[in-house]
Amino acid sequence: MNVKSNNMDFPLEPIQPEDVGFSSERLGILREIFSREVEAQRIPGCVIGIARAGKLAWLEAIGQRQPNAGEAMTTDTIFSVASMTKLMTSVIIMQLFEEGRLMLGDPVGTHLPVLARLQVAEFTPDGGLENRTAARQPTIQDLLRHTSGLTYKNRGTTSAHALYPESSTSASQSLTKSEFLKILSGCPLLFDPGAKWEYGFSTDVLGFIIEAITGNSLGEEMNKRIWTPLGMSDTSFELPGSKAQRYAHAFDRDPLSGVPQSAPHLPDGKRLWEGGGGGALSTAPDYLKFLAMMSGLGTSGETRLLGRKTVELMTADHLGPETVNQIADTMDLAAAGYGFGLGVAVRRSDGISAMPGTEGDYYWSGVFGTYFWVDPYEELSVVMMAAAPGETRLRQRQLVRAGVYQAIAD
Repeated sequence: MNVKSNNMDFPLEPIQPEDVGFSSERLGILREIFSREVEAQRIPGCVIGIARAGKLAWLEAIGQRQPNAGEAMTTDTIFSVASMTKLMTSVIIMQLFEEGRLMLGDPVGTHLPVLARLQVAEFTPDGGLENRTAARQPTIQDLLRHTSGLTYKNRGTTSAHALYPESSTSASQSLTKSEFLKILSGCPLLFDPGAKWEYGFSTDVLGFIIEAITGNSLGEEMNKRIWTPLGMSDTSFELPGSKAQRYAHAFDRDPLSGVPQSAPHLPDGKRLWEGGGGGALSTAPDYLKFLAMMSGLGTSGETRLLGRKTVELMTADHLGPETVNQIADTMDLAAAGYGFGLGVAVRRSDGISAMPGTEGDYYWSGVFGTYFWVDPYEELSVVMMAAAPGETRLRQRQLVRAGVYQAIAD
């Protein structure tokens, strides 16, 4: 096992892969898969971490973290994890739920009055936009499961999409929190809450709700409630200049499209607000610490962040038959057969999906190339970190799934 992390407080005991049912020989196939991806220049490099039964079975760094400098990848490399921030935000919301400070059925306006009267987009036959009163207002549960009706500008080309800010990253760089909320209050929902699954600013709104309830910034609450208790010392919303050398950079241009790419985090750069939907940085060892808590049904070692039943509620499918499921259609065709819980996509059956897995496994990813999943039946947690923001990230997700599952030998 190739472990180069400087973190000395890693909570998962490193062991030989065979001790938890993995084949070292077949893990070599996983290494070869991603070595080929690096050689083909589809990704600069990656870090893959595998935990099983509460033990660290494999942690490997492949390729380069700064391709222009020729600097080798190490397992303590820091990545922009984008939407992998969402599950951490969702965990804090569920902590506040356990504390009785919010209810899942609360309308959004209960905590953010500026968003109390959201309307729904209606399109006229000539393509015009007319708003109407929503059948009901979106709730905390809708925000968690992405059935609120909120979206991103870059998710469509309608006149309703055009009213939204581009993305979580760009909005936090160009708009103050009050400016953003004012704009969002005038954006029509794409549908009545609960009618469809649609990706968008839902989790950023959850971050603002956390701030409204606690009186603290999202980063302060993340640090107090998750990062410090779990020893996630390299996870933050800002990239300290002292750690900039460890930050992973993408290629200057997307290897498939040739479109220019740039690093979303700059050393000591300040955003106008901390995005619960996509603003964090982390490392593979740090994120595995977080997943160890999720796999432990709210506990990691002596630390408990959530109750067992709360984690079970989060990782159950919350998309009923009345909700149109657009996950595979609009996010990743390989994710057919997945529903959505409170912060994660949840597998409904062993089959259907083009990705290997087990009924009840759950996952999410980041647009800049990061990915994780947890398979409770196999007692398995996996993190893949890469700086690969183009469409190749969809390929890498399928490759890491195939490479990990083929290496199980028990």
